[in-house]
Amino acid sequence: MFEKLRGKSFAPSQERFDTIIGRTTHIYGRLVLLDSVRIDGNVTGNIETGKDNKITVAIGPTGEVSGDITAHRVMVAGKVEGNIYAAERVEFHKDSVVQGDISYGSIAIEHGARLLGLVIQNPNQPVAANPPSAQSVIRKAQEGST
Repeated sequence: MFEKLRGKSFAPSQERFDTIIGRTTHIYGRLVLLDSVRIDGNVTGNIETGKDNKITVAIGPTGEVSGDITAHRVMVAGKVEGNIYAAERVEFHKDSVVQGDISYGSIAIEHGARLLGLVIQNPNQPVAANPPSAQSVIRKAQEGST
C-alpha cells in the first residue's frame, strides 16, 4: 500500500502567479500583496495579504523567507523562519524546512518536509492582520473558551 506513494508528489498547482521573486533577488522589508507571489529568492520581513483576498504565497525550492507569512494559501518547497497563518490551506513539499508555528485550515505534508514548531488547525477563524499567537490559541482550547 505505501509503496505506491513513494516518489509521488502533490498534483501540480493551477495557481497563477502575477509576481515572481527571482533566485538572485533579496528583499528587506514588509511585503503587502494584492496578487499571488512565488518566491525563489530571499525575503527578510513579514509577508501579508488582505483579509478577504484569496492570495497564494509559494516559496520555491531555492526560496527563503525570514518573517511571518499571512495568506489564504501557503505552499512551501524552500525554507521559512517564521510563523505561517494560512486561512485555507498550507502545503509542505519534500525538502522544505519550516521553523515557526503554523496555523491552517487544511494541511498537506510530503515525506521529507521538516517542521519545527506548533501545528494548529484553525478552520473557522479568518486570518487577521495580527493573528493570535499559537500559545494563546492552545491556552483557549485547553480552557474550553471560544
